[in-house]
Amino acid sequence: MSWIIYPFIAVATFLVMEGITWLTHKYVMHGFLWYLHEDHHKKGPGFFEKNDWFFVIFAIPSFLSIMLGSIYQVWWVVSIGAGVAMYGFAYFLVHDIIIHQRFKLFTRSNNRYVKAIRWAHKMHHKYLEKEDGESFGMLLVAKKYFDKVRRDEEMQKKIHTGNPENKIV
Repeated sequence: MSWIIYPFIAVATFLVMEGITWLTHKYVMHGFLWYLHEDHHKKGPGFFEKNDWFFVIFAIPSFLSIMLGSIYQVWWVVSIGAGVAMYGFAYFLVHDIIIHQRFKLFTRSNNRYVKAIRWAHKMHHKYLEKEDGESFGMLLVAKKYFDKVRRDEEMQKKIHTGNPENKIV
């Protein structure tokens, strides 16, 4: 197999991970492993959560794919492990830094996408129990959240221009 295919395998794996994450979040984290995820919805004291174990759960197959694929020179397996690792990094950046701000970086973004993912995640966290949740993905955001952010921006614009009732001037 030509070396050029391996970056494509890694990117494809990264993209597939969004679906895997959605399914895992909805049916595993809000299912039989709720006891690990519950403290993420009902924040307690301290920096770490039991929910952080999901980082380890996803990191193990990624690490093993990279390590064993390298040892046995099965480069497509390394590429899959790299794609999972890239998604893990993106998840950490988006979920822990941008959304939950566990590290105080990117705290005042006016980017519409960032606002939409924050709103979608806020709607996910309005449910404190494992049932009746919404918005289980991480990088892909439903149109209704973008629409809500757009409406909020339009309302702010009207307020700042002194035309809150949207009257024709």
